[in-house]
Amino acid sequence: MALLRLTSADIKGFKLLFFLLILCGLISYLVYNVVHMKFVTPLGVDAPLDRFSEARAIDHVRVLAEDIGNRQEGTPGLRQAAVYIKTQLELIKERAGPNVRIEIEETVVNGSFNMIFLGHSISLTYRNHTNILIRISSVDSQETDPSVLLNGHFDTPPGSPGAGDCGSCVASLLELARLTVDSGWIPPRPIIFLFNGAEELFMLGSHGFMTSHRWHDTVGAFIDVEASGTGGFDLVCQSGPGSWPSYIYAQSAVYPMANSAAQDFFGAVPGDTDYRMFARDYGDIPGLDVIFLLGGYYYHTSSDTVERLLPGSIQARGDNLFSLMKAFANSSKLLNAQERVSFRAAASGSEGERPIFFDYLSQYLVVYSSSQAMGLHSIPFAIFLLMPFLLRLSTGNLVCSFSAYFDFIKGLLHHASGVILAIIFPVTFAVLRLLFSGHSMNWFANPCLAFAMFLPCSLAGLLVPRVLWKQFSLSQDVSALALSREELVDEARFWGAFGFYSSLTLAYLVSGLGGGFVTFIASLFMLPAWISFRLSVKFFGHQSLRSTACYVVPLVPCLIYSIYFGGFFAMFLIEKMGMAGAHPPPYGFFVADVIVAAVLGLVTGWCVGPLLPVVGKWLAKSSIIQFLLHGTVLALAVSSQFFPYSKDAPKRVVLQHSVRTIGANQILDVSFDFAVVDSNSLMFVFKHAPEVVKKVHGNRELSFDTANQSGPETWMGIFPISAMFSRTLKFPTKADDILEQYRYFPYLSTGKSQFTSVGGPRRVNLEFSLGSSKEVWVAVLNITGPLSNWSFANNKLPAPLKVGNGPPSYICRLSGASHENWNFWLEANSSEALRVDIAVVDQHLTESAEKLKGLFPSWMDVTAFTSFMSSHVF
Repeated sequence: MALLRLTSADIKGFKLLFFLLILCGLISYLVYNVVHMKFVTPLGVDAPLDRFSEARAIDHVRVLAEDIGNRQEGTPGLRQAAVYIKTQLELIKERAGPNVRIEIEETVVNGSFNMIFLGHSISLTYRNHTNILIRISSVDSQETDPSVLLNGHFDTPPGSPGAGDCGSCVASLLELARLTVDSGWIPPRPIIFLFNGAEELFMLGSHGFMTSHRWHDTVGAFIDVEASGTGGFDLVCQSGPGSWPSYIYAQSAVYPMANSAAQDFFGAVPGDTDYRMFARDYGDIPGLDVIFLLGGYYYHTSSDTVERLLPGSIQARGDNLFSLMKAFANSSKLLNAQERVSFRAAASGSEGERPIFFDYLSQYLVVYSSSQAMGLHSIPFAIFLLMPFLLRLSTGNLVCSFSAYFDFIKGLLHHASGVILAIIFPVTFAVLRLLFSGHSMNWFANPCLAFAMFLPCSLAGLLVPRVLWKQFSLSQDVSALALSREELVDEARFWGAFGFYSSLTLAYLVSGLGGGFVTFIASLFMLPAWISFRLSVKFFGHQSLRSTACYVVPLVPCLIYSIYFGGFFAMFLIEKMGMAGAHPPPYGFFVADVIVAAVLGLVTGWCVGPLLPVVGKWLAKSSIIQFLLHGTVLALAVSSQFFPYSKDAPKRVVLQHSVRTIGANQILDVSFDFAVVDSNSLMFVFKHAPEVVKKVHGNRELSFDTANQSGPETWMGIFPISAMFSRTLKFPTKADDILEQYRYFPYLSTGKSQFTSVGGPRRVNLEFSLGSSKEVWVAVLNITGPLSNWSFANNKLPAPLKVGNGPPSYICRLSGASHENWNFWLEANSSEALRVDIAVVDQHLTESAEKLKGLFPSWMDVTAFTSFMSSHVF
C-alpha cells in the first residue's frame, strides 16, 4: 500500500537510488578483483628462467611452512629453515657466471638496547640469533660501493607455520636472488639479500645487522618485505627518509600499490617492522616498507598456511621487487652512509620532505612533494573563497557577494552535518543492536554483512540534512540575480560540499598528514562535474534525471577511486578486528562494532558525499530515508542469525600453562590461564567450548564472579602484547606432568653484593639459568625498586613503566638459545630491596595442555605455551 502513495518525485528518486546501487556494485566488483590481484597471472614452475615465477616461490614456502613448519626462536624449525635458505643460496652461487661475484654469509648476532614498542619502554637483550646474507655484485665492485638491501625474516610467531608471515617474503627473495643470477643482469651496484631470523622478537635480526655487520654502512637503499596477511595488495606502508624512494617506486613498479595515507595510520596499528631499524632507529637509509595486507584473518595464527596464499600476490610482488631493485641499483642517488652524510650537509631541506603518493587501481602511481601539495591542495580552498565574488561579479553588488558567501557557508555546514550523521547513525544502530545481542562482531566472518548493516543507515544520515534544508532560507535576492531559487539551492549545496572537501584537504596538509589526496581528488573532480551539470541544465532543465546524469558521469573516476581506497581500508579493518584487543567492560563489548560502523560511515561520506549536491535533491525524500532505515533494521535482524567466526575467520584464544616456582625445583602453584583479543569475552569462548569448561572448572557454573581472574603479572612473559588482554581467567590444575617433564625450573642466583663506594650504590651480581626448559621463546625480567643502573643496553635504563597496579618497574626481554647462563648485574642507589620477577615462555606443552588445547572447537585458533614464573628479592 505504501508503494501506491509514492509520488512521481519519489519514484524518480528510487530509480536514481537503484541506478547508483548498481553502479557502485559494478565498481565494487571491479575493485574486489583489483585488490585480490585477479588481474595478475601467476607464472608456473616451467616459466622462463629470466622471469619471476610465483610457483617456484611457493615451492619454497611449502618447504618452510609445511616440511619444516613452526620456525620460532627456541624450536628446531628455526635452525632447519636457516640451513634450507643457505643451501638454496649455495645452489644459486653455483649458477653464477664469471662476471658475477657471490658472497654468502651466516652471521650470529648479539646485542642489547632499549626501545619503545606498543607504547611501552622496554629493554631487549639477545644472543645467538642467526642472519643469512647473500651479496651479488660484479667482479669489479668494491667493498665500500653503495648497495641495495632487500630484507625478509624467516622466523614466525608462536603457534604459526608462517606461510604468509613471512615464508612468502623469504620465498620471494630466494626467487629474486635466483632471477638476478639467471637473468644475465650484472648489478651495477651490489645487491644484498638479508634473511633475518629474529623479527618476531621485536626486530632483533635487523638490529644485529645494523649494529654489527660490515656491510650495513654500504647500504644506500633498502626494501623491507613483510606480511600482515596472506596476500592481496603488497602495499607501500612506509617510505623515506625523503621522497627519493617514492619517486623510484612510481617510476619502476610494475603493479604500483601505495598511498601515503597508510603512513598516517601505521602508528595506530599494533606492531612494527624492520623498517624502523633501517630508516629511523639505527640508520637513515632511504627505503620502502612493502606489506601484504589482506588475509589478516590468518595473521599470526595456525591457519597461516600455503593454501591461504592469495594467487597472483607473490607474482605481483616479485615483478615489482625485481624492477625496483634494478631501479635503485641504477640510480645516481644511491649513496653509502658516508656519502649520505656529505650529501645531506650540502643539500637543501627539500630532500627530507615527506612525499604525497597514491596509486589508481594499481595501474599507475601519482607522487609529488609536500611543497607541491601545499600549492595544489590549496587551490580548491582558494576557489571556494573566491567563487562567491566571481559569480556575483556581473551584479557589481558587494553585499550580494557576501550573501552568496554566507550561503556557501550554510551549504558547507549542511554537508559537514551530513557526513557527521553518516557516522553517528551506524554507530547508534550498532550500539542499539548490541544492547539486545549476546555477542558482537556478527560481521567478522561475513564482511558483506557489515556493509549491509551500516551503509544504508549511513546514507540515510547523509540525506537527513537535505530533507531539513528548507528550514534554512537563502539570504540572496533572487530577482536581483535573475536565478531561480532551485538554482541558488543547487549552487549553495555544491559549493558548500566543495568547500567541505577543500577544508578537509587543507586540514590534512596543515597536520602534516599524507592522506589529503583523498579529499583533494573529490574536490578536483567536482569542478568539471559541476560545469557539466550547469551546461546540461540549459538543455534538459533541473527536473530531468539527464542533468543529474551529466553530473554523475564525470565523477565516476572519483567514485571508483573512493570505493577502491575506502573498500580496501574497510576490509583491512574488519579483518584486523579479530586481534584489536579485549577492552574492559562495560564499553569493551561495543568497541569493535562501533569502530567498524564509524569507519563504514566515514567511507560512505567520502564516497557518496561528492554526488550529493545534485543527487541529494532526488534522494532526500522521506520515503527513501524510511526505506534505508527499514533496510538497516532488517539487516541488523538478519545479522543476529550469523555466527561471528568460522574456520576461515577464527576466534583467537590464548592458553597459558602457568607454573609458579620457588628455587630450581619447587612448585608454588600451577594453573591454566586464558585470554582473548577481541570484543567477545572468555564467557563467549566457554559457552561454545563446554568440554574445556568441564575439564578446568568441573560441572560448576562459570562466570567472571565464580572464576579467578588472573592479573597482568601472570602474562608478563608476553609483555607488552599482554596489554591487549582484559578479564583473563585462571583455573588451578595439578603439577604432575610438569614435574615429570622438567627436572629444573628457571631460577636466579646471586653472587656477592658489591658497593662502589662507602655509602654509594649497591651492585648485585646475578646469574640466570633457564633450567630444563625445552623451547624457550623469551625470558622477561621485571625489576622494581631503587634501580639506578644495570649491565643491559650499554648501562642505560629505559623509562620506568607500570604493569597493572604494581609500582614503576623496568622490563628487560632476554632471547637466544645457549647452554650458558645469563650473567648480569643490577645497581641500586639505596639499601632498599630490589625485586626481580621472572617469566620464561616455553613453547613446549605438557600432555595435559595439549589435550586441553584439542578440546577447543575448530573455529577457535588457540595459541598455547608454558610460562614459568618466579620472584626474587635482593
